Amino acid sequence: MFLRPFASTSTLPPTIRQLLSSLQPTGQATKVQLSGWIKSVRRQKNVTFAVINDGSCASGLQAVLKPDATPHNLTNGASVRICGNLVQSLGRGQSYELQLRAYPIQKQALPVEFLRDNAHLRARTDINAAMLRLRDSVLRTLRSYYEAQDFHYVHTPILTSNDCEGGGETFRVSPASSAPSSGQSPDPSAQAEFFSQPTYLTVSSQLHLEVLAASLSRVYTLSPCFRAERSQTNRHLAEFWMLEAEWAFINHVGDVCYVVEESLKNVLLQCRSENALLWKDGDEAKLKSLEDASRPGIPWTRMSYTDAVKELQKYQSSSRVGFEFQPAWGKALQSEHERWLSERLVGGPVFVTDYPTSLKPFYMRANDDGKTVACFDLLVPFIGELVGGSLREERSSHLIEAIQRHGLKEEEYGWYVDLRKYGSAPHGGYGLGFERLISWMSGIENVRECIAMPRWAKRMLL
Repeated sequence: MFLRPFASTSTLPPTIRQLLSSLQPTGQATKVQLSGWIKSVRRQKNVTFAVINDGSCASGLQAVLKPDATPHNLTNGASVRICGNLVQSLGRGQSYELQLRAYPIQKQALPVEFLRDNAHLRARTDINAAMLRLRDSVLRTLRSYYEAQDFHYVHTPILTSNDCEGGGETFRVSPASSAPSSGQSPDPSAQAEFFSQPTYLTVSSQLHLEVLAASLSRVYTLSPCFRAERSQTNRHLAEFWMLEAEWAFINHVGDVCYVVEESLKNVLLQCRSENALLWKDGDEAKLKSLEDASRPGIPWTRMSYTDAVKELQKYQSSSRVGFEFQPAWGKALQSEHERWLSERLVGGPVFVTDYPTSLKPFYMRANDDGKTVACFDLLVPFIGELVGGSLREERSSHLIEAIQRHGLKEEEYGWYVDLRKYGSAPHGGYGLGFERLISWMSGIENVRECIAMPRWAKRMLL
């Protein structure tokens, strides 16, 4: 039996975005065929106006239809295929053919909870579609930046044998059924662990990126991460996407901050046009803050954790309201502290560097003062922490000491320590919460609306 390969006879038809961007003011009509969904219908005595959108851009294309050729079931939400003449006025002389299937997303605004309960339909709303296009645009821009800096895009595992952060907020993985295969005798130990040892969904790709950076020098990835935290704030998800970069031959944490700042400013500038619909009725103060942050030539503020705590304490002692959590050296900065630093003290993004050793994971490089590590958190207005990064501890003795100090099992991180024995080099990197970046850029306050299908504690749809 012989199979003939499928031969394609044409390329994909143009999207509405491609059609609109290719329009030339020639006055000549162009016959086109497009598919999309009806976003609005306005019927008049002698004509029907229907706005069609296929998701490729925020702008729709208006079709002008004669009443005698307009089907009765042409309603908001119907899917259609239209053939007609595309002219400068986007209207006259069009004919069409329709294939209809309606769905329950109407033109009026819908409550957030309704859309969360109907997550399979919410992408069809204008705001969610705009958010998804923004995610795509941001990813494209970031990839262009990394490619220009000669980073390699790599794939890291989702299943891991350890908790990178050491926080214990992991999801443990096990097969749905532990029944032995046919002909095999039951083995309780084998049935207990599919991979012969405890396995978890990753909380970060950092450790695996360090393995690859030891070969390729500069690597990055964007992958899903999972954290089993019960927090119900507008900044947390159980499943989220994290962009992480790692590279070798750097000696100062400021070099990592520089890459973060340059890449994000590039995104803010290049993706500004995607935000028109999202900021249509947005907070003007937030939008101005975002635009100020994107200005080239004006570096973002950098300050040490120690100085940040001093400023927080100064405000706490002089303010009538103050903070709910008392700021003190050696304590973690709370969300209210982070936002005050970025929104009130600095009025823009700020890198807070050199946190106490006790507050950070074992892999961060120890500073010479013996009290702090070479790290940073990037705090941005109205969001708080957006990026976290550091130099990694490349000295074997210091790393082993840190593992012990954090109460971790040395045998579980033997391979990680082993990297320092064979050609170790100073290196570092960072992780960026992708949904938080979208929240900052779009003005959407809750990260649950910054991802297509959100997951959080006590909530699993689709």
